[in-house]
Amino acid sequence: MGIIVVFVLVALLAPLLSLADPYEQALRLRFRPPVWEDRGSWAHPLGTDRLGRDLLTRIVWGSRVSLAVGACAVLLASTIGAAVGLVAGYYGGRVDATLMRVTDATLSFPVILLALILAVTVGPSFGNVVIAISVILWARYARVVRGQVLTLMTLDFIAQARIAGAGAWRIITRHLLPNTFNTLVVLITLQVGYVIIVEASLSFLGAGIPPPTPAWGSMIAEGRDFVTSAWWVSLFPGLAILLVVLAFNLLGDWLRDTLDPKL
Repeated sequence: MGIIVVFVLVALLAPLLSLADPYEQALRLRFRPPVWEDRGSWAHPLGTDRLGRDLLTRIVWGSRVSLAVGACAVLLASTIGAAVGLVAGYYGGRVDATLMRVTDATLSFPVILLALILAVTVGPSFGNVVIAISVILWARYARVVRGQVLTLMTLDFIAQARIAGAGAWRIITRHLLPNTFNTLVVLITLQVGYVIIVEASLSFLGAGIPPPTPAWGSMIAEGRDFVTSAWWVSLFPGLAILLVVLAFNLLGDWLRDTLDPKL
């Protein structure tokens, strides 16, 4: 939890924490090593990249991109998926069968491949990356929520609500949705780290956030040809991804054990 708070604060306070302009190029300073290496300097604590840009500054600004994509994508995907799951579970029959076939078809596609195809088709941008990732993630929420709704529909309080004259909208929003909230929170938390990895993979492949916007995946890609001579260019963005993803996974595991041990 502490790591997540730190990265969120870093993302929010990026303009205040930055040592330099993340887009400023200085070719005379290209491939400067971290401060503890020979030729290293406190002016660039983690070194510089191939264009002389300060690596620490770009990692700080990259946290904004990764966390924003993660938050937006999981919120959009969970909203769509929860709506589909609630409708399928409540109405059942042909509605359930049709929606679940679409869900199963979506789940059958390789995630990175489908995201890559969608991102390339619509073009690389922040909004398009969020939409592409949401399109491949909503099905997971739909499947989980639908399963919970099917269980809830067999309980007495739903029958009592129907006898009292409650319509479909009221039952779904007032009785079913609140009882799936804990599961959604756990799944959302676990999925943020996964989304960050998918976004980094798309950026690494050139189909994510377009340069020169600082994105951890594209920063790793920029340093892949210089791993032996300028290892820091790829290593530090990779460590940032590792820490954030690990933190969200640990938080998700804790929330699962606390809110929904059966999940």
